Amino acid sequence: MFDAIAPDYDKLNHIMSFGIDRLWRRRAVRTIADNPKPLRILDVASGTGDFAIAIAKKIHPESEIIGIDLSEKMLEVGRTKVPDNVTLQQDDVEALPFPNDSFDRVSVAFGIRNFEHLEQGLSEMHRVLRPGGKMVILELSYPDNPFLLWCYKLYTLHILPFIGGLISGDRKAYTYLPHSILAFPKADIIVPTLQSIGFGQVRVRRFTFGTCVMYVGEKMAR
Repeated sequence: MFDAIAPDYDKLNHIMSFGIDRLWRRRAVRTIADNPKPLRILDVASGTGDFAIAIAKKIHPESEIIGIDLSEKMLEVGRTKVPDNVTLQQDDVEALPFPNDSFDRVSVAFGIRNFEHLEQGLSEMHRVLRPGGKMVILELSYPDNPFLLWCYKLYTLHILPFIGGLISGDRKAYTYLPHSILAFPKADIIVPTLQSIGFGQVRVRRFTFGTCVMYVGEKMAR
């Protein structure tokens, strides 16, 4: 599915979020790029590399960023635009090919709801993170307010698939995506899951009426 929509993915993201996705990314990047020293960063579900590029602009120029994704077509689009310190490669978050304690930061923007096995993917992210390192997750969610939720469903379940299908030619993909948001667990489940895996100091920030959530956790030193 993501292979099929790769050519129009970036454009549609910005159109359908009215550009607010850029603001959400900037807030997450500030949390990641809080150390002036060179960092080694793993960006999971990197897609076309937008988030990896945003991180690269704010961290030490000698830092290294590796972005992974299952969709080779998404990565092909990303490789045409990423800077030299960003490498994009096809890998599965549930079986990462990196040693333990390999990265200072691990990030994922709008991708964990597509993990086939959520706890396995998060456990692998924890495994490759160095003790004291930071994990940052951005994920789409939905408002709790009943009226806002009604408006949200009207847009995401009816208007968004029409626009997405019109531009990308794949309405089915843009029907799946909003349903995956509504089906994904909220913070009351995600936070205990992160803690059970071993992340400490887990923090949650909600943006734009709760339509985007940022989770931040640290790998506790042994």
